[in-house]
Amino acid sequence: MTAELPRVQEQAGKTIVAASLGNMFECFDLIIYGTMAGTIAKLFFPATNDTSSLLLFLGTFGVTFFVRPLGAVYLGNLGDKIGRREVMSLSLLLMTAGMLIVALAPSYASAGVLAPIAVVAGRVLQGFSAGGEFGSATALLAEHDPRRRGYVASWQTATQGFALGLASAFGALLTWGLSPDQFETWGWRVPFLFGAALGPIGIYIRRAVIESSEFSEPTEAKQPILEMFRLEKMRVLVASGLIVLATITIWMAVFMPTYATKQFQMEPATAFVGTVVTGLVIFLLSPVIGALSDFIGRTATMTIGTVAALVLAYPAFAVVKQSPTLGMLVTVQGLLGLVIALYFAPLPALMAEIFPARMRTSGLALSYNLGVGIFGGFTPFVLTGLSSISGDPLLPSYYVMFGALVSGVAIWVVRVRFALR
Repeated sequence: MTAELPRVQEQAGKTIVAASLGNMFECFDLIIYGTMAGTIAKLFFPATNDTSSLLLFLGTFGVTFFVRPLGAVYLGNLGDKIGRREVMSLSLLLMTAGMLIVALAPSYASAGVLAPIAVVAGRVLQGFSAGGEFGSATALLAEHDPRRRGYVASWQTATQGFALGLASAFGALLTWGLSPDQFETWGWRVPFLFGAALGPIGIYIRRAVIESSEFSEPTEAKQPILEMFRLEKMRVLVASGLIVLATITIWMAVFMPTYATKQFQMEPATAFVGTVVTGLVIFLLSPVIGALSDFIGRTATMTIGTVAALVLAYPAFAVVKQSPTLGMLVTVQGLLGLVIALYFAPLPALMAEIFPARMRTSGLALSYNLGVGIFGGFTPFVLTGLSSISGDPLLPSYYVMFGALVSGVAIWVVRVRFALR
């Protein structure tokens, strides 16, 4: 393994590009589904009114997140057995297939109940593949250069921000450039076809990457996922707690165009611009903040983000309600991007340090997808449902504060129980 180290270091740029670019494709596939929520709900999940249709859509959106832990168990275990690189390629292949199914699915008006079944089937494939993506890609990045682990692993977060901005840019451009009929007929399918077309490129790039320096020789005998369940349940629980604030805030950013349109009566294209800003801020700041965490510590950096989320959540929603303009939304969304970057950028490296190398992919995949499955998949459903029932558009801010408290406790446990900084 020592002999491989110089070769791994020579492949630094290629490793970061392969893991990050593939992650960007996967995240784009997932995020575009959320940004197109209103249109997909209308075309595939018709109901008596728009709110009921959207809630039905968001329920199925959340249900597919239950598949992610299954993908985490299978693909994470596979990544610890046969290698991170192999699983990264497999997960991207499955994601591409799911994306293509959604892109080509007929509407409810033309195919009846088969239409939502096809969409859910595509989402199940996407969810299963995403279950293995974070664990394998993060393990590969985090193990590449332990001295700069925060910086290298932060590209996981940076590319999620880029995917968020790209998906939202598609939404804004298509909404501005097409008539409502054109958008509903074929326009919404364009980004899904774009994502499916990029999949093979990502697979090709990933096949050229060398394996992680900390990955031991593959063997059919070991079952790292079983060892983790038997001996390391506390690590999984704590790592899942760390994910809560990250997943609530990132999926809130994804769903914000739909939420701002319904709750604050903003123009759809205007609402998309705010999310583009969020994505760009995350993309630009994450590597900087990841590098900062290499010097001052992961938990110290993440604590700043946690406190910021706790303090700023309610005022941010309040000012948008009071002044639902493009300028105000861009300001608040940019601030949201900063908070996400402060918390999320050091997170992949910290999670990698929680788990030993022999079960790292399994631990990362399972803990990440448990947190995302519980708190991410149903975030849009919770936001829409609670706001509709209560009539209070500021209610989602309490959900953010709840996430900050849960993740704050997890950070404290990491420092005390595992002595990580």
